This record gives sequence, C-alpha cells and structure tokens, in this order.
Amino acid sequence: MSASTAAPSVALFAMGGTIAMSPTESGPVAPALSGDDLLAAVPGLGATGTTVTVHDFCRKPGASLGFADLYALAQRVDEELAAGAAGVVVTQGTDTIEETSYCLDLLLATSAPVIVTGAMRNPAMAGADGPANLLAAVRVAASPAARGLGCLVVMDDQVHAARFVRKCHTGSTAAFASPAHGPLGHVVEDRVHLPVLLRRPSPTLRPDPGRRVRVGLTTIGLGDDGATVEATGGQVDGLVVEAMGAGHVPEPLAPLLGALAERIPVVLSSRTGAGPVHDHTYGFAGSETDLLARGLISAGWLGALKARVLVHLLLAAGADHREIRDVVTAAGSADAGVGRGVGDGQAPR
Repeated sequence: MSASTAAPSVALFAMGGTIAMSPTESGPVAPALSGDDLLAAVPGLGATGTTVTVHDFCRKPGASLGFADLYALAQRVDEELAAGAAGVVVTQGTDTIEETSYCLDLLLATSAPVIVTGAMRNPAMAGADGPANLLAAVRVAASPAARGLGCLVVMDDQVHAARFVRKCHTGSTAAFASPAHGPLGHVVEDRVHLPVLLRRPSPTLRPDPGRRVRVGLTTIGLGDDGATVEATGGQVDGLVVEAMGAGHVPEPLAPLLGALAERIPVVLSSRTGAGPVHDHTYGFAGSETDLLARGLISAGWLGALKARVLVHLLLAAGADHREIRDVVTAAGSADAGVGRGVGDGQAPR
C-alpha cells in the first residue's frame, strides 16, 4: 500500500473518566478500563479504515486532572504527531473537558486534529454513549476537514471548538453545547461535516511547567460584600471574576476590584454562560464601563473557565500585565469567532 493510500493512523490517549468507569465493590463507578477496553466496545471501528494506536496515559476522574497532566499530555501528543499520526483522540472525564480541551488548544501548535471526547453514561448503564462518542472522535481525528481548527470536542455526534464548548448539564448525553456560536459541525452517516470554520486560531503558549501559578475564580452573587474577593485576592497571581449580566458587580466591590487590578491581572467575565461582556452600555458604579476604567480586563466572548486557563498559562509563560491584557482581549474578541466553510468532509481551501 502506497503512502498516499495508507490507512490514516490515529493515536488514542486514554485518561480515565466516566467513559472508562466500572462499578466498584461498594456500587458506585470509578475509572478502571484501559484504552484497549474502550476500543473493543466500539462497533464499526474497523470499517473506518483507521489504525488506532493506544496509549494508557492515566486513569483518573476528570475532576482530578491538573495542569501538570496537560503539560505532559501535550508533549506526548506532539511526539505521536511527529512520529506520523494523522490525528489524536483523548478520552477523559467530562467534568473538565471544557477546560482541558482549551488548555490543549493553547499548548499545541499543530494543524493536525486533536479531539477530546468522553461519556455521560458509564459502560454499565443502558444506552452508554462512550462507544458512539469514541467512534465519532476517531472519524473526526482522521478527517482532513478537521485540520487547522485547533483542539476540538466531539460529543453526541457534534463537533465543538475548544474555545467555545461548555458542559451545560450534569447527566444528559446532550450535555455539551457552544452557546456563543454553536457547533462547528456534525458526524452524520459516518461522514464528517464541518460547514463552520474558525476565523483565527488560538495563540500557542509556552508555559514553564515548573512555575508555580495560582489563578482564582470567583462568582459574584446578590448582595456580595467583597469578602471573598478580598480573601482570594491576597492568595493568587491572577483573578477571573464571573460578574452579573453584561459585566456588573455590586457598587461596593468596584473599588476593591480596581485596587486588586493594580497589583494582579483581574479578568471580567459574565456568569450568564452566553454573550460577551459589554464595554460601553452601562455607566453606573460597578458597571462594565466603571470596572474596565478601573483596570479590569474584559474576557469578551470568552467564558470564565476558559479565561482562567488562558491567564494561568500566560502567567506560567512569564507574561507581564500588558501582554496578558493584549492576549485575553484578542482571545475574547468577536474577530476570534467563526465563519462559513466548505464543510461536508472536505479539507478547507
């Protein structure tokens, strides 16, 4: 078989999560299955014509993954792609997929497809979705149409950009959505359809894995008096604030956040889950215009969890306050959104 007709090779990195869980002696499930176990449960995998090589990277619940795991994983992914893999699939727990996928999006400079997937129902449940999600992920990882789109999340036959995807339900198999712009495409009748493409790739960051960084995340609620902000601000190198509505906080918090922004990067995001932080609509104390004037950095369209990952990696890379402002602003801008593409499983021209 010539190189031009050889079956595409996809590297699978298994990291545990619900997709790999089995019942324990006491009843509840925990990670137990290997990558080979996951592949053995996928009907129709051989019909894809894709060779899948398995790497059992770790066996953790999604909630226990950390930045050190992602740094090490990114290095291994780079090695597999350099060795000739056409794409990569990562299986993991869904609790942190919206963060880990964006972290990989920022760490990897490759144009090859890197797909993150998992399951909402463990293999012991009726209607377990892991095999279907894994099959769809392999198809997307092997598809030329998925090149150049950064890290993607494939769940429930939908293809999401890592920078936009969110987990929106605790148990539904349709838990993942991209509220800002919708999915980039779908897997339908064994074909990968990607009619929506990203206008601009995410920046590639080079953090120092040995640099100790803490970035806090605080959600502002009714009657918040700032005690949590004050307690957190003294312990972190950066802070992401999930504000009300279009970027608003109670009036007493505004001077506290402004003072904090003089010392560390403070990013202003919205707790609503969809839509951007505004920049010139409201003018009261504690409004978005007031907070931005006090030095807070707008997350724009970027959600709070994504903004925290971005700030963490920037600080770990040694970025200063100005660089952090510039990168976060660009990542959250409308220009970093989506546009129409050729789709239907064809490579973009």
